[in-house]
Amino acid sequence: MTYLLAVVLGVVQGLTEFLPISSSAHLILARAFLGFDGAAQGLGLPFDVAVHLGTLAAVLYYFRRDLGPLAVAAPAALRGAGGAGGHMVRLIVAGTVPIIMLGLLAADWLETLREPVVCAATLAIGAAGMLVAERVRPGTRGEGEITLVEALAIGCGQAAALFPGMSRSGTTITVAMLLGIRRGAAARFVFLMSIPAVLAAAGREALALRDTGLSGPELGVFAVGVVVSGVVGYVTVKYLIRYLGSHSLDVFAYYRFALAGAVVVWLLV
Repeated sequence: MTYLLAVVLGVVQGLTEFLPISSSAHLILARAFLGFDGAAQGLGLPFDVAVHLGTLAAVLYYFRRDLGPLAVAAPAALRGAGGAGGHMVRLIVAGTVPIIMLGLLAADWLETLREPVVCAATLAIGAAGMLVAERVRPGTRGEGEITLVEALAIGCGQAAALFPGMSRSGTTITVAMLLGIRRGAAARFVFLMSIPAVLAAAGREALALRDTGLSGPELGVFAVGVVVSGVVGYVTVKYLIRYLGSHSLDVFAYYRFALAGAVVVWLLV
């Protein structure tokens, strides 16, 4: 992997992690289009996790003023107290349970699905869900009004995003909107809810990386990818939440359909 490719994939990750168009699909497709066989080199999933750390740093920095009160409220949240902060902590915990369970039970099988043809199908499925959510039920509630059962349902959407191409933000925002949550509020909640899941995934892969024997140049390439994805990711999440406050998901759904179609044509040709 070259530094230039690391920059390209870092930009792709930074843009697509928060946009509801699937970062995993774009990383898989970008490598396929560019002819980089990350799996053969043992760098595919490790690099994906590395650039996810960059976007994790971006979301941590963006929500830095929210995380302090949540950390303070965490002990009380375990006792069913802690006010609004404690309620949000409980929602995040409930929303994280499904993805951890599916990740533990099916991680190896899910890894076999990281193929362009799978991405084409899931991109289209996710796009259809967005269009339905925009038209079935207008959202009127904020993130503080989400119930524990609803958080668990949104968490199931996050777990479904382990299938490459579904999109963590796209799937969870879609589920939240179907439950009557305002689009912008849904985005804020799902980005906060993603933090524990991304940390867990990064920790799991970090343990696996101990045996890969990455060289100095490879570590440098990984570092470039992390920095680029973090910077681009921060700018993306900052403006996406503003955008979703007054704009629909339709443009992202149509983009997903177009990309899925392009992938099918590319595979056939």
